[in-house]
Amino acid sequence: MQIHEIKVKNKTKKEKRVGRGGKRGTYCGRGVKGQKARAGRKMPPIIRELLKRYPKLRGYKFSPLTKSFAVNISVLDKLFNDKEEISPKALTKKGVLPRGKSKYSVKILGKGETKKSFQIKNCLVSASAKKKIEKAGGNIEIKAQNTKSK
Repeated sequence: MQIHEIKVKNKTKKEKRVGRGGKRGTYCGRGVKGQKARAGRKMPPIIRELLKRYPKLRGYKFSPLTKSFAVNISVLDKLFNDKEEISPKALTKKGVLPRGKSKYSVKILGKGETKKSFQIKNCLVSASAKKKIEKAGGNIEIKAQNTKSK
């Protein structure tokens, strides 16, 4: 038997079990008394609460690719000349659409009047706008959209 193997049979003092883990001691960094010092305190788990606030559907932070911009005939009448071609690229050059948005679809609405004959390409056109453009002598070309067959 050696000195480091000697053990006391009856300990006079019990070990403190409060504040386990780390070198914190009695209160383990919880302070003294109060709701935050108790075991099993009724405090909301912050991360879980934040996660519950997010939308449940996937991909909430990405805008859909089928986004379309609405442009009225009155705007086209002010910006474009007679017999000028109107397309999403032409609208971005004139500053009607934000930069880099020419890949999205553009819909021309019938608010306002025009006497100019526009050549419209690759834009969606409402029924009222179509009547006004064709009445002024313009024509509309819409590229064929991909339709899925069943």
